[in-house]
Amino acid sequence: PIQNIEIPMDYAAGTHKGFAFIEYVDGDDAAEAIYNMDGAELFGKTLTVNIAQAERMNLGSNKAVWSTEEWFKEQSGMKEDEERKDQEKGKELDASMLKEKPLTAGI
Repeated sequence: PIQNIEIPMDYAAGTHKGFAFIEYVDGDDAAEAIYNMDGAELFGKTLTVNIAQAERMNLGSNKAVWSTEEWFKEQSGMKEDEERKDQEKGKELDASMLKEKPLTAGI
């Protein structure tokens, strides 16, 4: 027997997205449904029936972006403050180096 059916909707268009998730109580029933319905035709369209796979994020990482300290700093504005402080330190270093080395012009 079927335990649950989910038919995702496209709310902008007001129609279904063209696929559904059907959850069976027994794994054997699910396997039988796949065997019988995969490749079958319904209203002129060929059905593809398979076991649903977990949604995978393919961003090159298995961590949530908000779990990094850098993301938190960017969102809170702390990173901009640090960059501004680093720029000020760089200017101070440049100024101190100019003070230490007198400029001489040789002709």
